[in-house]
Amino acid sequence: MANKIRVGVFFGGQAREREISYLGGKTAFEHIDKALFEPVPIFVDSLGHFIQINPELLYEESIRDFFPSKNLNRGFRVYIESLGELNETQLYKLIYKVGKQIQPTDFPQIMDFAFTIMHGPQAEDGSMQGLLEWYGIPYMGPGLMGSAVGINKPMQNKLISLVTGQKKKSVTFTREEWAVADRSKLFTDLINNIGFPFVVKAPHQGSSIGVAIVRKRSLEEFTRAINQCFFEVTFKKSEWEKMTDRQKRHMMEKTTNLDEGIGFPVMVNGKILAHPADLMEELDAVLFTSETVTVVSAHAEDYVMIEEFVVGQEFSCGVIQQDDGKAIALPPTEIYGEIQTFDFKSKYKSNVTKKRIPVDTSLENLHKIHESLLKTFNTLGFCVVTRIDGFLTPDSRVLLHDPNTIPGMSPSSLIFKQMAEIGLTVTQSITYFIRQSIRERIRSGKNTVNFRQLLERLDEMIAERVNTPRKKVAVVFGESDEQYKIAQKKMGEFSSSPIYEPVPVCAARNGQMYKIPVNLMFKADIQDFGQSIGKPKHPFIIEILEKAKSITKKYAGGFDTQMKKLSEAELAENMQFIFQCDSETLVEL
Repeated sequence: MANKIRVGVFFGGQAREREISYLGGKTAFEHIDKALFEPVPIFVDSLGHFIQINPELLYEESIRDFFPSKNLNRGFRVYIESLGELNETQLYKLIYKVGKQIQPTDFPQIMDFAFTIMHGPQAEDGSMQGLLEWYGIPYMGPGLMGSAVGINKPMQNKLISLVTGQKKKSVTFTREEWAVADRSKLFTDLINNIGFPFVVKAPHQGSSIGVAIVRKRSLEEFTRAINQCFFEVTFKKSEWEKMTDRQKRHMMEKTTNLDEGIGFPVMVNGKILAHPADLMEELDAVLFTSETVTVVSAHAEDYVMIEEFVVGQEFSCGVIQQDDGKAIALPPTEIYGEIQTFDFKSKYKSNVTKKRIPVDTSLENLHKIHESLLKTFNTLGFCVVTRIDGFLTPDSRVLLHDPNTIPGMSPSSLIFKQMAEIGLTVTQSITYFIRQSIRERIRSGKNTVNFRQLLERLDEMIAERVNTPRKKVAVVFGESDEQYKIAQKKMGEFSSSPIYEPVPVCAARNGQMYKIPVNLMFKADIQDFGQSIGKPKHPFIIEILEKAKSITKKYAGGFDTQMKKLSEAELAENMQFIFQCDSETLVEL
C-alpha cells in the first residue's frame, strides 16, 4: 500500500463549543483508518495558537485538565485566556508541556489533509477554511460560502424559507435596541406577533448554546432569556451577600463553564477581567455599595433572534454526497422524550431524550422531510456532510432550522448513527468525509492537479483496503448493557486497525450466537438494541440503502443488513480471533 496520507486533526478552538470539538478530535484520532492515514493531532487553544500536542492528552476529561498548567489557575478550572497577558517565555513554557507550537506556514510540511472538527465562530464560519485554502491544504466539510451561511441563523432562516417555502415567524433585535426598549411592551409585542411560548437564540452559536425557551408570561423570565443569549448576567447585592465563600466560588466556576456560563474574559463596570478570582473580588467590592451589577462576556453576541415555538416531532438528519456531488439524505433521527427541545444538556448531559430512526410518521411525510433537506443542502452551498435539524408539525409541515456544516463527532453522535444505517462504521465514515472533501476541493478550481493526484492515491488505497482480507475478530457480547458498551468500544478500536476486521456477535440468553449488522451496534443501550433486532427493515431505510449502495460498496465493500445465526463450527471456520466482552480477552482460534 502507498505511503499513508497525513491528516492533521484540528480540534479545540476559540468558540464556546471547544469541548465538543475536543471530543470529536479524540474520536477522529482513535477511529481514523490507520491503514490509510497517519493522524497528527493539532490542538487549537482559545487564543488561536496551533499546537501539535502529545496524543495521550486526548484522553483527559476536558481541555482545562491539561491546558493551561493547573498550578497557574489560582484554584479554579480555567482556560488559557483567564491567565491574562502572557509574555513569549511564559507562553512557550505552557505550550512545551503539552507539545510544540506550529505556524500555518508549517502546515504543508506536516499534513496532506486537514480534518477540522472545530465548531462555531472562528472555526466553522469560513475562518479556518480560508486559512487552509491560503496554504493549499484540502480540508473537511463545505467551502467558504457554505461555512459562512452555516454559522448565521437569521440568514439560514431567510434562505431556507426561499428554497423550501416554509413559513416560520422570527425577528431579531440588537443589544442597543434592547438597552433602550420598553421591555414590557417588547414582550407583549413579541407574544402578539411571534406567538407564545417562543424561543430565544444566540445567532452564531451551535450545540444549542445560548438557547432559551420563554414558557411563562413573566417579564423577569423573558429578560433572563434575552440576557442569556447576549451572554451577560446580573448579580444582585441581596443574593450575593447571602452566599458563603464556597458558594461564590461555585458561581464563578459556573461562569467559566462555556455550556452554562458566559465565559471569560468579562467586562464589569468598564473593566476587563480575565480570571474568576478577579471577578469574585470585583463583585465583593462593587456589590458592597451597589444593588446590582451586570457582567458581560467579552465575546457577547451583538443581537438575538426570536423564533416561534414549534410544536411537532423534532428530528435531525445528515445529508451526504455521491462522488458526482449528488446529495443523499440519510435516515432522519427523531428526538423525543420528556423535554420539549433538544438543548445542550439534552444533547450531551442527559438521559431524558430518546432517539429513533427514522421519524415515526408516514412514508409520505418522510419523503417530505427528505425533499426539504435536499433542496436546502443543494441551494445553500453545502457539501460533503451537513446535519440539518427540523420539526414535523401535526399538520405534516416540515420546518427546518440550524444546518450544522461540521456535525458533532463523538462515537455516539447522530451523524455516525445515521451513517451506520447505510452500513458504514465510524472509521469508514471518517474515510468517506476525507475522500469526499478532497473531491469537493477539486471543484473549487484551486490546486486542482495536486488535489486530483491526492484523490487518485487515496482511491487506490481505499480499493486495496476494502479488497484485502484482514484477520476477522468476533466481538462476542452478552445481553447486558456493560458488555454491549464494551463491544461498541472494541468495534471502534478494531475497525481502525490495519490488521483486524471486527464482526459483532451477540451471545443470546437462549444459547444461540448471532452475527449482528453494523447499524445495530449504534444503539443507545442494550434495551434499545434488543428492541431493534426483531424489527423488519423500514421501507424508507430500504430506499435510502438503494440510493447509497455505491457509497457503501466503495467504503465497506457492501452491507449485510440481516442478523444471522452462527453455529460454533461456523464461528471457528470464519473467524481468526474472538474477543470476549465478558472477560475482555482476545483469543486466537
